Amino acid sequence: MSADISALDGATGQTRTPHHPRFAVGVLAFCGVVVAVMQTIVVPLLPHIPALTGATPTAASWLVTVTLLTGAVFTPVLGRVGDMYGKRRVLVASLAVLVMGSVLCAVSSHIGVLITGRALQGAALAVVPLGISILRDELPPERVLSAVALMSSTLGIGAAVGLPVAALVVENFDWHTMFWVSGAIGIVDIVLVLCCVPESPLRTRGRFDAVGALGLSAALVCLLLAVTQGADWGWTSTRTVGLLVAAVVVALLWGAYELRVPTPMVDLRVSARPAVLLTNLAALLIGFAFYANSLVTAQMVQEPKATGYGLGASLVVSGLCLLPGGVAMVALSPVSARISATYGPKVSLALAAGIIAVGYAVRYFTSHSLWLIIAGATVVASGTAIAYSALPALVMRGVPVSETGAANGLNTLMRSIGQAFCSATVAAVLANITFQAGGRTAPTLHAYQVVFVIAAGAALLALAVTLLLPGSRTPGTGTVGEDRKDRKDRKDRKGGARTNLIEEGA
Repeated sequence: MSADISALDGATGQTRTPHHPRFAVGVLAFCGVVVAVMQTIVVPLLPHIPALTGATPTAASWLVTVTLLTGAVFTPVLGRVGDMYGKRRVLVASLAVLVMGSVLCAVSSHIGVLITGRALQGAALAVVPLGISILRDELPPERVLSAVALMSSTLGIGAAVGLPVAALVVENFDWHTMFWVSGAIGIVDIVLVLCCVPESPLRTRGRFDAVGALGLSAALVCLLLAVTQGADWGWTSTRTVGLLVAAVVVALLWGAYELRVPTPMVDLRVSARPAVLLTNLAALLIGFAFYANSLVTAQMVQEPKATGYGLGASLVVSGLCLLPGGVAMVALSPVSARISATYGPKVSLALAAGIIAVGYAVRYFTSHSLWLIIAGATVVASGTAIAYSALPALVMRGVPVSETGAANGLNTLMRSIGQAFCSATVAAVLANITFQAGGRTAPTLHAYQVVFVIAAGAALLALAVTLLLPGSRTPGTGTVGEDRKDRKDRKDRKGGARTNLIEEGA
């Protein structure tokens, strides 16, 4: 919260001293990294899960799939709940769910319990859009862009850090250890949030749209199940086609319902604005382009030397290949904020999409050297850092303050859908363009190059979509008079919110 505004504690009705915003930014960013790490820590473990638990490889794959499903469902829903009932309150609840999921995974080797725990961990992905919403509410306009850039980049930073850390744990400790550690860090996160992050008094009025939340959840589950399981079930199988048809039908019915209710789960009229619609489409394409980098890098360097291109690297080395990209994302988030402040987030996103495409061009021609592979992966990660920093700024300029949580949740959802489509595409390409090497079936070098071309194409499509975005001022980047008006409007809203809380307490 900015230093000249006191807030009213919703539980006691007493004014409280505002928290220092610098601490809030650091704490929320740390929470985002932890949640993003949780999404990736089981990836190095997947080949070993059947032997460790007695589960089938198909069942083991659900340790990743279920987090994708629950993250996609709960991110927009909890964003909306946060807008209505308190963002910090919902953020703390999300972290508590992450801790519960970590403990379940830590105490059991039963695949059913592990899948349940991973489902709970996936629900915590809502922490990132909730954190972005809190920062928008609490910081002065001139600090919003840099803080939001850092918060949004935590999704990529956590993914880059999670793989090598998990690989180190798997190779040197009991595999349950990483879940005990994640649970402990989750508890630390909760304490830090309660101590350092204020609860915004801003609220969206109205009743929570439970029917809309269920409809959106049903459509997402049908779509993502079909996309993630289509390769195993068959893309023309009854289950896959049936789920895709169900997703379309449910989505149409849900959309018709949302247009009729006074406080919808997703305001489709706002979402249909070109500034919001095109930003969400760009988010889907960027999510696709980014995820290919994470999926293929570790696998490619682990391929045996008998393939002619593989390096036979260990699990830890393959995970460390992504670490320089994570460092680059930390370093570039403030750079992206400065670009957005000077030229606008549209320019930042266009630049980012171009950098990602260049990164894949580098990867296409340098697939035999470890250091050049790392360089190409780092270029892609650098572009992703700038893109992930620009996307929330583009969303926030197109939606009212009262809908920030839901809007950023929807944008994060679009990135997740892009990642799901990327996962299915990469799996299909690597499974179908193969040859015999060293007595085993392996993807050819051409298969990986096809992935790079597809990912670069997604980045170029994101660039084209970005160029179609309407230009407009971002809060904190306009004239002094405009920024002063932003501050005054926000203070007026907070003053009204405090008055409402006082009246309710009376």
